[in-house]
Amino acid sequence: MANLSSIPASEDTEFGFKRPEMYSTDIANSITSYGRHIFVLYKTPEAWLSHIEEEGLPQRFATLLKDRKSDLLVQTKLNVCEGGGSDGDVLIFPDMIRYKGILDTEVEGFVEEVLVKGKLWKSERQEKLSGTFVFVCTHASRDKRCGVCGPVILERFKKEIGSRGLNGEISLRRCSHVGQHKYAGNIIIFSPDSAGKIWGNWYGYVTPEDVPELLDQHIAKGEIIQRIWRGQMGLPGGVPEREHEQRVIPNGNPVVQEENKGFTGGCCQGSNGVSCCQDEKPEPIKKEGNCKSKLTKWFQPLDKEEVYIGAAVVGAIATVAVAYTIFKKSG
Repeated sequence: MANLSSIPASEDTEFGFKRPEMYSTDIANSITSYGRHIFVLYKTPEAWLSHIEEEGLPQRFATLLKDRKSDLLVQTKLNVCEGGGSDGDVLIFPDMIRYKGILDTEVEGFVEEVLVKGKLWKSERQEKLSGTFVFVCTHASRDKRCGVCGPVILERFKKEIGSRGLNGEISLRRCSHVGQHKYAGNIIIFSPDSAGKIWGNWYGYVTPEDVPELLDQHIAKGEIIQRIWRGQMGLPGGVPEREHEQRVIPNGNPVVQEENKGFTGGCCQGSNGVSCCQDEKPEPIKKEGNCKSKLTKWFQPLDKEEVYIGAAVVGAIATVAVAYTIFKKSG
């Protein structure tokens, strides 16, 4: 069993909780925005390559998620966690679903149906998850800091969970690289809020001494521990491109609400063929200063005095024109 006293002093100073970089950076909002997290159960941390996504089932998932990135319903992260005899199972958060025994040949269909189309996949191989899930990065072959810190944090969690009688409520798993090993110990907690909504919260610079507080404050009360908080699934960067939660009708197809396009000249259709909207188009907006109004001014009736003045002016012009013509001929 790993414990704090079992870490050699030299390793603790260089890679463990006493290393100089601990608490040297503000780690709030140090994760990228995403809306769904997938964990592929695969082997054990001791057997993982440095880049575990380069072999076997994890590689198949990583390749397809990269190729179909623009088609995914939401930004999706991929990690590997220890298989525990269930290699090929996939855990999906915040959906809280476990799909069992996915084969290499089934990954493409799984990604298409579940992650692109938002449908359920092979109901006989689904299992609804409940409770809280804690993932601790122990990926030693990728970075020794997590290899030193992770196991110690994991053992403290086991001890505290057991002493509180929470073994059936909290699932604890070792996972692969989550990013920013300089923040080790790194953990991710998926837990429900008071309304039952699942949130994924990331913590960094975690030490064994933080574990009781994480259990009593974050998991039990839903209170974020700001000093070691890295961010939350869906944050920062606002809401993901598309909402990760979908209402699903019995046949597994997502319910899509039509966007209101505004008035198009048509009419909505009520039940049994009865219309539920007005069969009228909006009254056109009248603009002031249009061509017709300008022309009308020129053809308005003239006053009597205006007629006399106009006639006199025209007569004077005609007289001048005649006189000028006679003058030209006489010359």
